[in-house]
Amino acid sequence: MTHVLVCGGAGYIGAQLAKVLAQSGCEVTVFDNLSTGHRAAVRWGALVEGDLRDRNALARLFGVHCFDAVMHFGALSQVGESVRMPLTYYENNVTGSLNLLDAMHRAGVERLVFSSTAAVYGTPQQPLIDESHPTWPINPYGASKLMVERMLEDAAQAHGLRSVALRYFNAAGADPDGETGEWHEPETHLIPNVLRRALGQGEALQVFGTDYDTRDGTCVRDYVHVHDLAQAHVLALDYLGGHAGAHRFNLGSGQGFSVMEVIEAARQVTGKPVPFDKAPRRAGDPPVLVADAQRAKKELGWQPRFDDMRIIVESAWRWHREPHYGQRR
Repeated sequence: MTHVLVCGGAGYIGAQLAKVLAQSGCEVTVFDNLSTGHRAAVRWGALVEGDLRDRNALARLFGVHCFDAVMHFGALSQVGESVRMPLTYYENNVTGSLNLLDAMHRAGVERLVFSSTAAVYGTPQQPLIDESHPTWPINPYGASKLMVERMLEDAAQAHGLRSVALRYFNAAGADPDGETGEWHEPETHLIPNVLRRALGQGEALQVFGTDYDTRDGTCVRDYVHVHDLAQAHVLALDYLGGHAGAHRFNLGSGQGFSVMEVIEAARQVTGKPVPFDKAPRRAGDPPVLVADAQRAKKELGWQPRFDDMRIIVESAWRWHREPHYGQRR
């Protein structure tokens, strides 16, 4: 049985991945400091509470367990916060990853799947972004992720580490079975905030910019379902069995939905009004950001199943109507 360490496995995407790994027959151990994750989300595998910045905790973890591979989700991920707190982001995301790679090297663990981001590309220079697009991140979050990708390249050259960096676009939706979902405080992502407003919860919804050169004047983004992301990680792990070196793949649906289209999909799914206020554009928001994910489809054999916006919203709506992690028994 393959034993996989899931760093950040108490978080939104990591918890879904832990479930998919367990269903595929893997043994799962979750390592998480619970700063943004939820203890109740760790249902598939054992939880070891700890921090990637703690080298001693990692030494104990790898000393007790024999892992075949690592899935690395452990990171701070709010763009605006990274601008305000860059050193915190570099310490957490870069130093934490460096500690993890060192612990893996010392323990002889040679396979890693890394949760990266489309933020490494910065301002898009073309409507569809493939992996050859220049990487010029415009915030510390994206820069921290790109630095880790560079470390993976160097570790491949020096130590034979096999790695895949998966560059997500906009993760969305909830577990099809309703067992995991997205719950952050504060919440910054569009779909959960739209659904909170449909439930009469949360702060007033703001649409930032209605005068872009898009079909309805609002930003267009690529949304990829969290279950499809988890499936890509399993395929990436299999891929490393036959491919040495450091590899990168975009994960996205390849189609874009505007902010107003997301709001309309939520109105149709929920049957409830979704009030919002118009607000000025935010600095650094490109009009269109959509993935070209053909490489992942061709080389990993990845085929997204939940690429319709209504299906994505429906899965999230089922999650948000139920009690959340802090209220679940």
